[in-house]
Amino acid sequence: MRALQILLAAAALAFAGLIVFAIADGSFSAAGAWLTSEPWGLVTLADLYLGFMLSALVIWWFERQLPLALLWIVPIPFLGNVWTAIWFVYRLPHLRERLARR
Repeated sequence: MRALQILLAAAALAFAGLIVFAIADGSFSAAGAWLTSEPWGLVTLADLYLGFMLSALVIWWFERQLPLALLWIVPIPFLGNVWTAIWFVYRLPHLRERLARR
């Protein structure tokens, strides 16, 4: 379990580093304009936001208190899967425990 948490944390850090690199090296608005002008760019965005909604749903089901669930869900569209990975690192032992009871 601990190894999986470390792997997820490392992946989140690497992804955050990649985001910083992209921000420093490129134009976000130009990339966004290209992405929304291409059919596969639109598919990619739809896939991304579907993933955000599925992540939010999992968090909603596992967090028992509404304010805590919203604390984790609301930033997802802005911080992306880095935020979701942080939630998984934090909650993985609890998730495993709850799923094992079913």
